[in-house]
Amino acid sequence: MPDEKQIGNIFNNLDPALLLELALIIVATVVLIILFQRIMPWIADRLPGRKRLFVLSATPYFRLLIIIIAVFMAIPLLIEPSLHNMVVILGSVGLAVGFALKDYVSGLIAGIVAIGEFNYRNGDWVEMGDVYGEVRHIGLRTVAIVTPDDSRVLVPHSFLWTNPVINANNGDARLQCIADFYLHPQHDARQVRRVLEDVAMTSPFLYFDDPVTVLAKEEPWGTHYRLKAYPVAAGQQFRFITDMTVRGKAALLDLGAEFASASMTASN
Repeated sequence: MPDEKQIGNIFNNLDPALLLELALIIVATVVLIILFQRIMPWIADRLPGRKRLFVLSATPYFRLLIIIIAVFMAIPLLIEPSLHNMVVILGSVGLAVGFALKDYVSGLIAGIVAIGEFNYRNGDWVEMGDVYGEVRHIGLRTVAIVTPDDSRVLVPHSFLWTNPVINANNGDARLQCIADFYLHPQHDARQVRRVLEDVAMTSPFLYFDDPVTVLAKEEPWGTHYRLKAYPVAAGQQFRFITDMTVRGKAALLDLGAEFASASMTASN
């Protein structure tokens, strides 16, 4: 392990000119990161579908690239870039990181893995544990998720190491929405399926190029129907589900169908 004297000898003298240059690098890095984080969403909001998600997903890559360039510009100013000096510095930094910052570094590595493997991107709707919402910002250590209740939740990337991440749209502009209906067993299933398909097909939120599907499963207490369809945009999912649920319930009542009750399910 290198001693303090050996480490001290590899650093350049910090004169005013050098400090000014380092300060300019830091300021330029911060300004560029802020600029990209403002410009990229502005550009994305003016693009349709996949192009919008592609631009949003590129934001963390630009930020990481800016930071890497800044580090490589600052290192030669602080130390003489020789093999001996790099071995000494990396050895010292590695020990410090290993003992003091292992959890933080684990989060940073997980962030790089998440970005590299496209586990989630800006604009994706993901479920991480009890948190479900839209990915709005991918930082080096955490991912910022905005929930349907408009709460901002920060989840560490290290969540990836031991837990599953459910990505509802995986980079697509649309995601599948499901409206559930629970009916008494005495009804015409073919009529119910046709009615539910019509409900989805007449929704103003429906994306027509993707299929509408009605699934039925017989339970001891009745029949469980799942109406599956895709909205035009992922952000419309809750309004779309509400629209299908409200109009589907009204259409089934007009059909004379009887809904299963909680007492029926409890007794079975």
